[in-house]
Amino acid sequence: MSDSKSGKTVTNIEAPAPTEAVKTGRNLAGNKPTTAMGRFKHNLQFVRGRGALEITLVFVAILAVFSIMSAIDPSGFPFLDANNLSGVLTQSIPLMAILAIGVGILMIAGEFDLSLGFALTFNAVVFVMFTKSVGPEIGIIAGLLSGVMIGLVNGAIVVFTKIPSFIATLGMGFFWGGASIFINGTNAAQLPPSLSADGSWFEFLFAHDFGWFRSQFVWLILIGIIAYLFLQRHKLGNHIYAVGGNPAAAQAISISPTRVKLMAFGIEGLLVGFASILFVARIPSVQPGGSATQDFTLFAVAAAVVGGTSLLGGRGTILGMIIGAALIEVIKNGLILGNAPGFYLQLFVGVTIVIAAIFNRFMEGKAS
Repeated sequence: MSDSKSGKTVTNIEAPAPTEAVKTGRNLAGNKPTTAMGRFKHNLQFVRGRGALEITLVFVAILAVFSIMSAIDPSGFPFLDANNLSGVLTQSIPLMAILAIGVGILMIAGEFDLSLGFALTFNAVVFVMFTKSVGPEIGIIAGLLSGVMIGLVNGAIVVFTKIPSFIATLGMGFFWGGASIFINGTNAAQLPPSLSADGSWFEFLFAHDFGWFRSQFVWLILIGIIAYLFLQRHKLGNHIYAVGGNPAAAQAISISPTRVKLMAFGIEGLLVGFASILFVARIPSVQPGGSATQDFTLFAVAAAVVGGTSLLGGRGTILGMIIGAALIEVIKNGLILGNAPGFYLQLFVGVTIVIAAIFNRFMEGKAS
C-alpha cells in the first residue's frame, strides 16, 4: 500500500482473526478435566510421569508371583501366612516406608542424609532414657524432638556452610553414633517390659497385632496421607519441588532455598524420630554403636529412588516412595522365605539402585 502524501510504500500489519480459544476465553485452567473419568486419566498421567505407576505395576506383579507360589506350596513358601503378613511385612514395610518418605522429601529438595541410621539409634536411645526417667509420654516427645534437632543441625551445616550434604551428613552420622554411646554407654537401652507387654496402651498404639496387620500399618496410612497432602497439594510442598528442581529460579520468585531446605531437613528428622519409636516398639531395645540400624540409610535411599524420586532433586511422589519401600521389603521377605543366601539381598539392593537410577535418568531425559 502507498502513502499518497509522502510517496513511500507502507506495509500494514493486520491483526489475525480471533482464534476459537480467544473467542471462547479458553485458557490452561479451562483444559482441566471436568468429568470423573477425565480427572482419573489426568491423575494417572501425573503419577506415571513420576515413575510411581511403573513401580506399582512391578510391585503388583511380584505380589502375584509370590501369592501363587505360596498357594501352591504353603508350607515351603508361607508368604500368605498370617504370621508372615502380620509379624513381618506389616511391621517392616511401615518402618522402611516412613524413612523413605523422609529421605524422599529431602531428595526432592536436592539434598541427602547419610546420617539416618546413626540418627535412628540416637533418637531411640533418647526415647528409652526419657521413658525410664519421666514416662513414655515425655519419652515420645523427646524422641521426636531429638529427630527434629538432628535434622535441623544437619540442615544448618549444609545450607550455611555450602558443604555437600552427603559429606556433611556422613560426618555428622559418625558424631551421632558416638553421641549415642556417650549418653547411654555401650549397653543396650531397654524399654521397660510393662510398656512392651500385650495390653499396654503403648503396645496397642505402636505394635499391636490385629491378626493380619499391625499398628504400624495404620500409622503408615496416616503419615502417607498427611505427607501427600503436604508435598503434593500444599504450596510449601510446591516450594520443595521448586527449590530441588531449580534453586535460582525458585529464588527469583521469592522462594528462599535456605528456609525450604531447612524445613525439608526438619521434616525428615521428625519422620526419623517417629520411626525410632516404631523401631523400639517392635524390638524393645536398641544397641548404641550396633549395626542393626545402619542398613536403614541405604535401604531408605534405595526405596525412594526405586519409587521414582530423582537423585537430582525436583521429582518424586509419596506413593512412589511407599511402593518402593514395600517392593524392597517384599523381595527381602521372599528371599528369606526361599532360604536364599544372605549375600543375595545385598546383590539385589545394589542392582536395584543402579537400575532405578538409570530408569529415572531416562525418564528425566524424556521429560526435558
